[in-house]
Amino acid sequence: MKVPLAMTGLSVIVSGEIISGVYPEILSDLSAKEKCSFELSIVPRARLEMMFENGQADILIPATRTPRRDRLGFFVPLISNRAMLISVQEKTTPVRNFKDLLEQRDTKIAVVRGFDYGEKYQAFLKELQKRNRLRLEADPVSVARLLKSGAADYTLMAPSIFAGSVQIDERVTDLEDKLQYQPLQELTWGESGVYFSKKSLNAADLQVLQDIFERAANDGLIWKGFQRYYKKEFLKDSIRPRDTTR
Repeated sequence: MKVPLAMTGLSVIVSGEIISGVYPEILSDLSAKEKCSFELSIVPRARLEMMFENGQADILIPATRTPRRDRLGFFVPLISNRAMLISVQEKTTPVRNFKDLLEQRDTKIAVVRGFDYGEKYQAFLKELQKRNRLRLEADPVSVARLLKSGAADYTLMAPSIFAGSVQIDERVTDLEDKLQYQPLQELTWGESGVYFSKKSLNAADLQVLQDIFERAANDGLIWKGFQRYYKKEFLKDSIRPRDTTR
């Protein structure tokens, strides 16, 4: 199975030729346990989305569930998560929703190209673009560097992704204790997990993969992976185990 990955905090870590983190570790465990081979590679997030859309990627992981992605693949939820508004403490003012952000006319917002937190998020980005207040970057570290330099005031991202990226890149590690996280009305809890391509996989493979990842989620394998890699304070407000009673 072709599984291109993008650097995603401690969820997907790249150091030279070594790929590690929550999800590569899970895929390695599942490969050994289920006798299913996953071919990993690293690409920018925007290219990863394009590859999945074109059927060049069999699996998209991790991925927040959205209507657009539902049209492209079959989804298995692994955790619940939400994005939040992130800023450097000394630059913040209370913000409740997207409207409050738009009213701060001089502020710039940086996000990762290819990240998707739903239709309200996408509509908000379009509005920011019209106002020339949006910066699109290739990865979370690039966003962190903009916040550090003052070229951007905020980002919208899952705190675990952003904090994990800051922790492992020495250019921005000094930001770790200066970050503030604010929930916004439009960025509600949603499902994050894995998508299987409707274009590149046949029905038999789809069924096998869905069964494998359902078992992994029900056994707590995913949540345990996050607990190994992330500090508790970064998990409590933005990530929680999926509801296995559904």
